[in-house]
Amino acid sequence: MKSKWNKYTIGDIVEINSESLKKGHSLTVIEYLDTSSVTENNFDNTEILDARNAPSRAKRMVQDQDIVISTVRPNLKHYGFIENPKSNLIVSTGFAVIRCKTELVEPRYMYYFLSLTSTTNYLSTIADGSTSTYPSIKPSVISELNISLPALPTQKKIAHILSTLDDKIELNRKMNQTLEEMAQALFKSWFVDFDPVHARVGCKTDDELESAAKEIGISKEVLELFPREFVESEMGMIPLGWEAKILKDFGRVVTGKTPPKKVEDAYNNIGKPFITPTDVDDSLFVTSTNRHLSESGENAIKNTVITAGSICVTCIGSQMGKTIISPYNACTNQQINSIIVNEKSIRNYLFFNLRSRKNEIFLMGSGGSTMPLLNKSSFEKMRVLMPDENILRSFNTLVKNKLELILKNDLQTITLAHMRDTLLPKLLSGELDVSEVQL
Repeated sequence: MKSKWNKYTIGDIVEINSESLKKGHSLTVIEYLDTSSVTENNFDNTEILDARNAPSRAKRMVQDQDIVISTVRPNLKHYGFIENPKSNLIVSTGFAVIRCKTELVEPRYMYYFLSLTSTTNYLSTIADGSTSTYPSIKPSVISELNISLPALPTQKKIAHILSTLDDKIELNRKMNQTLEEMAQALFKSWFVDFDPVHARVGCKTDDELESAAKEIGISKEVLELFPREFVESEMGMIPLGWEAKILKDFGRVVTGKTPPKKVEDAYNNIGKPFITPTDVDDSLFVTSTNRHLSESGENAIKNTVITAGSICVTCIGSQMGKTIISPYNACTNQQINSIIVNEKSIRNYLFFNLRSRKNEIFLMGSGGSTMPLLNKSSFEKMRVLMPDENILRSFNTLVKNKLELILKNDLQTITLAHMRDTLLPKLLSGELDVSEVQL
């Protein structure tokens, strides 16, 4: 019962910023975590730095089950739960490092309390009222937060329920990362390094072909689809029989558009997904969007609708060159060029081709301008290597199931995240009884 929960302030049950790197420390190399490198417990790679030349903000020390939460712009949700950190992991002074008194509070329970939308919104309100250049809070604001705690066994049960969902979400993320890396490796081997072509050079007998195919991890039948020599082209040396084409040869390029302001009811909570660069992250598919178009909004830009399976590339701004697939019929704004491919069997080849050329696309659009921009005309003229169709079909056969599983995992993750976010406030408020949960 909620009436049996004890009330505390956070400062009563945790220590904040209790351990810092001291002068004369023995570390020569540190792994550094900045505030921008963690969002909602998703950690990007840490920086490996010479401890002598590390930035002055690299001071906070952490240990297993600490919680880090950025004191700058709390609305961006730069927080995370530290698990099994390396001994030389140092985090930015932009974090408040929260270490729980485990005899009173389960660390994961505290993490989930600090990740509540109501908590984040409150901290953001305090930060917006600050006088600093960037909206920020002092660690003392976190210390002064009020919290009601059930008995420790109940805290552990609640944390277990929520962390089980988070663990599955993380498993999906890691699985998708592995699947993508496998597909990218195959693309690079076949179409960048031309490993099968090099492998065929000098092969004269079936035994030699079999051995060469085994060495690069493909079947003899697939290896025989590749030529055994290179020729000069405007794209440099390419396999014999392959062609140098331009992007629009692969399909219709569509530049998105935003509904005119005169269409007052252009947006809705449901309807046609409206993709903008803010919806594009490192995932292969854009499975959710911040906005949808109403029927009126869609009709206003109906000529820019893209079909499910289209490839979308951001072509303006600092994030230019990001490439994703829309799994649904959708619309995009004018910052995105999309390709509706002519043949389904070449979609995945073209997708990985463009996805691997992010830096090149960015440089194509920079041109010394403050705002990088790659217009439709220039985008359509991008040079793209066209391999033999049988090779493209073989590539599609090998990667298609991987992409389908990635999409399935992404959609499951959305469901799991919604379930977690629905349960979170109900569990931490005592609305849901967990007495029957077995650990």
